[in-house]
Amino acid sequence: MKYIFVYLVTLFTFFISLPGKAQETLTLEDAVRIALEKNYDIKLVANDLAIDRNNVNRANAGMLPNLGANITNGNNIQTGRQTRQTGLQEFNNVKSSNTSYGTDLNWTIFDGFRMFARYEQLKEFANLGDAELKQTILTTLGDVISTYFELVNQQQQLRAYDSAIVISRLRVQTAQNRFTIGKAARLEVLNALVDLNTDTTNFVQQQNLYRNTQIRLNEFLGRDVNIVFEVPNTLYIDNKLTLGPLSDLAVQQNPALKVALVNKRIAELNLKQVRANRYPTLGVTSGYTFNRSESALGFATQANNRGLNYGLSASVNIFNGFLQRRNEQNAETLIQSAQLQYEKADLNIKSQLAAAYQTYATNLTLVTLEENNQKIAKQNLNITLDKYRLGSIAPIEFRDAQLNYLNARVRFNNAQYLAKLAEISLKEIAGDLNL
Repeated sequence: MKYIFVYLVTLFTFFISLPGKAQETLTLEDAVRIALEKNYDIKLVANDLAIDRNNVNRANAGMLPNLGANITNGNNIQTGRQTRQTGLQEFNNVKSSNTSYGTDLNWTIFDGFRMFARYEQLKEFANLGDAELKQTILTTLGDVISTYFELVNQQQQLRAYDSAIVISRLRVQTAQNRFTIGKAARLEVLNALVDLNTDTTNFVQQQNLYRNTQIRLNEFLGRDVNIVFEVPNTLYIDNKLTLGPLSDLAVQQNPALKVALVNKRIAELNLKQVRANRYPTLGVTSGYTFNRSESALGFATQANNRGLNYGLSASVNIFNGFLQRRNEQNAETLIQSAQLQYEKADLNIKSQLAAAYQTYATNLTLVTLEENNQKIAKQNLNITLDKYRLGSIAPIEFRDAQLNYLNARVRFNNAQYLAKLAEISLKEIAGDLNL
């Protein structure tokens, strides 16, 4: 009887497929690759980073001169009269015009080092965008990998529920045979059918959960949510992680800490820009213009002139109602806040890491316990199945053994999944999420 049971259990392979279409097998590597290419959150943050990098230029910091060209043309028609020494002069619809064109140059050559601080700040904004992109990628990959292994776990649960159906069908057939030869009452057959229906209901509900998780993973991958696929039925757990090296990696690689550090640097550069208002601002101006005017009135009916102009400008703030000191105090407070944000992020990461490691260690222990418990439950079911076929135990005892084995398989699968989630969480916090 044992070999029959083993054959029936291992026979099952679960597929959810569209009519007439082969089903895709999605590996973890493929899922990560698709997410990196198509996930919308990653794309949006990558576009923000592209803008930040594009903004890093000296002109945007105010270091380069502004050169412009202009042209103006004005015309007017006048009617009137003028009294001159020579007598009265009347004019009607007299046209005059004026044309001017040229170039203008404006260049701030010193502004209290504000432009240099601004340029460095633009670089830090790009660094901030880079850290935010890494954080988005890490979070997205954490979601993708967690959901992927959630599918693996649910697929294993489907196998467990299918095994229960196989055993319940065998029990129904056995009860029917016993009833036919007069060794069992009709009630035994009905009870077996009720339990079979219960197991089938559990299987169908698990199918629904499995399909919904597929849809959610497709959304993370940025692809058609109706794509149906399967995943390999393997779940490897890295059981060699230790807290010390993970803490060191978190300090070096966690994007949240990098974001906090960059924000502090940005606040420091903002203070430099505020302090620049204490220094004078120097600038040069230059230009070349050409003017042409025509008029039927006056002593000169036509005039042309052109020439170069240049100059130096300087300004300094002497007193602005103590706003300068107030602005510097505010900027210094922002630096203190940025430091506090960094310390808060550091403490939060250490807390997350310690809690995740505790969960990881506990679940590794549970995996070992539940694996042994599953083996014992399987042995017990094999023995109970043989006795049930011989009629030496009551159906309720067989059902108890069957449920014990089912629950043991479910708990073992869940323990593996939870240990894997804890492993993923640890690596995500450490900024070292690998496959």
